[in-house]
Amino acid sequence: MTNKMKHKLYNIVAILFFSFYVSAQQNSLPLIPQPKSLVLTNGNFNLTSSTKIVVTAQSAKNEIAYFNAYLKTHYGFVLDVVYKIPEKDNYIIFKFPDWEAGLKENYHLNIQESAISITAESGGAGNFYAIQSLIQLLPIEKTNTLVIPCLQIKDTPLMKWRGMHLDVCRHFFSIDFIKKYIDLLALYKMNTFHWHLTDDQGWRIEIKKYPKLTQVGAWRKGTMIGAYSNQEFDTIKYGGYYTQEQIKEVVAYAAQRHITIVPEIEMPGHAVAAISAYPFLSCDEKQIDVERGWGVFENVFCTKDTVFNFLENVLSEVMNLFPGTYIHIGGDECPKTKWKTCKHCQLRIKTEKLKDEHELQSYFITRIEKFVNSKGRQIIGWDEILEGGLAPNAAVMSWRGTEGGINAAKQKHNAVMSPGTHCYFDHFQGDPIDEPLAFGGYTPLQKVYSFNPVPTELNDSEKKYILGAQANIWTEYILNEKHVEYMANPRMAALSEVLWSPNENRNQSNFIARLQKHFLLLDKLHYNYSKALYNVEQVPTASNTHQAIQLELKADSVLGNIYYTSDGSEPSIKSTPYTKAITISKNTTIKAALFKDNEQLGKVSQRYYDINLATNKSIALATPPNSSYNYGGAFTLINGVVASLPRTNNQWLGWSGKNLEAVIDLKQPEEIKTISVGFLKEEVNWIYLPKDAEVFISNDGQKFSSVGKMKLNNERFMEIIINPTKTRYVKIVANYYGLIPQGNPGAGSPAWLFCDEIQIK
Repeated sequence: MTNKMKHKLYNIVAILFFSFYVSAQQNSLPLIPQPKSLVLTNGNFNLTSSTKIVVTAQSAKNEIAYFNAYLKTHYGFVLDVVYKIPEKDNYIIFKFPDWEAGLKENYHLNIQESAISITAESGGAGNFYAIQSLIQLLPIEKTNTLVIPCLQIKDTPLMKWRGMHLDVCRHFFSIDFIKKYIDLLALYKMNTFHWHLTDDQGWRIEIKKYPKLTQVGAWRKGTMIGAYSNQEFDTIKYGGYYTQEQIKEVVAYAAQRHITIVPEIEMPGHAVAAISAYPFLSCDEKQIDVERGWGVFENVFCTKDTVFNFLENVLSEVMNLFPGTYIHIGGDECPKTKWKTCKHCQLRIKTEKLKDEHELQSYFITRIEKFVNSKGRQIIGWDEILEGGLAPNAAVMSWRGTEGGINAAKQKHNAVMSPGTHCYFDHFQGDPIDEPLAFGGYTPLQKVYSFNPVPTELNDSEKKYILGAQANIWTEYILNEKHVEYMANPRMAALSEVLWSPNENRNQSNFIARLQKHFLLLDKLHYNYSKALYNVEQVPTASNTHQAIQLELKADSVLGNIYYTSDGSEPSIKSTPYTKAITISKNTTIKAALFKDNEQLGKVSQRYYDINLATNKSIALATPPNSSYNYGGAFTLINGVVASLPRTNNQWLGWSGKNLEAVIDLKQPEEIKTISVGFLKEEVNWIYLPKDAEVFISNDGQKFSSVGKMKLNNERFMEIIINPTKTRYVKIVANYYGLIPQGNPGAGSPAWLFCDEIQIK
């Protein structure tokens, strides 16, 4: 090799090493969401009480006041503001941009040893977002000199709508907490706060024209306690509401942080609290109480003119308080039962030449939209507003998957993605055994981070109608403010990066590495957060031998190493290190935990595996489960794991109005004597035990003979004990309950059938 070639190779290696070094340094910076462009340079800027803030072409008064307040609270000093560049270096200067006007959320942040410059449009959010990035770069510890790395950031958000929701109806939260929640949104550059203010369990906003809405509708006589399936209630009066002055205060507070508040006034369903205050709003005009429990209720707004007059008066006051473009009108989960027998509603259907009650709902939403549009505003509603025809100018918030948003975009309507699969932060974020009671479902941090709010089904012209996304925090099971924070953090951080950062800049391991430093910041700011990220997930998978299962232990490798035991002892760094899938061929309890630097990071994950003749054998289902309850497929029924309670979607298979028919091939004739199947009983959730269940056996998989009906054992398992019999195939047929009886939730609808583990011994 010539000297010239050696020199060239050396340069290439040096460049690659420097690029890797810079990339690693960038990745270690505690910035969430990740900026669009970030270049780390040499040196540091030292921020002290002597640092000046220079105001030249623009004032940025709001951002300067915000930054000084932060410095005062957390470091004990503020910075002087001057109007010309000082002779001595060490200052922060705000500049006008050279880009075209209209990019109000863009900013450039240039940190040099001598000065920090912030470039953004006057009055836009860019200056504020630059300050948020600067705050994230400050050291956690309180010192006299705050050392900030030199770098250059050029940043712009990916999505227009970057939102978080909070339900204050099921449980009520103070104005101080609402402000703290808004501050959390601001930290992660969110720009929309969806405030859910009315529902069946409470009316939370003062309306001057209708004082009973808060005198009566804001208070309930008790509250459901514990799991919904228990149907237990206390008798403690509960409620609260926000005065219009308080709301004005919060709106102004949010505006200073460049956050728009979208109020939600539910209609035509979820109206019990309003009807309790003014019975004339309902179809039968009967006096009712504010609901104590959770669910969907048949008392909804009637469609007579007096109701529309009421709603227009309410919305007029609401629009006077909230200056944003959108007013959320709900539109979800509206039972049509009362409308079907109401003379006013049936007359409305006839007069307006409507086909049915679904078109009546569309008429309702369209009429409200016309009024809201007349005030210069737009409505947005949950995806049920698509049913019966979408109002001409309505935007759709897609929560039942992404289909609603897709349909809206194809009709050239704006949409916000908020699917329950990725954006419902009232779901569990870790193993339910280790988590506080939640609504159900399983939405871990990693799943949130994997979300893509722009469906691939849309073409380029349709994609522009997807404004963005938001996460929802419904508070049926969230009783206090610390619990709200726990459910929001750190999933809000993950969603912020999904909505801000370009796809090519996103990397889950890199995000989790940065998140470790954000936990320290959340501690500093006194926010509660979940540490489920540190827990080990146990994932049984199929084995090729059909004689065992393969168990994968999952945790992000950037956090530490997994150690596990199979003898019942507690894991430690002296236990077996996890390096590959574990083969489990007999009944075993696996305990696992994550360790770093000899310290256990999360909780111990513990699960018992019951290995029986059915485990990991071939299984065929005559009817597939409902797509919403088909996590893991048929293998879930023979993976050696008995589903835990409370129910989560990833451990149960569910059928609506259909029977379970499963055939298990034991691969060879085996002697069997006990067959048991786990079923779920949650009648308030429309989930019923099977009407009956029968077991059949066969040696050829073609001709089956019955060995008898299964009997219920402890309202959880159905089993049958037979004389020891050799067979290869076992068929289980469980017939769903049928239609739900009158007087029960979901009356007249087909019952759900939920099944978990099948065991053959």
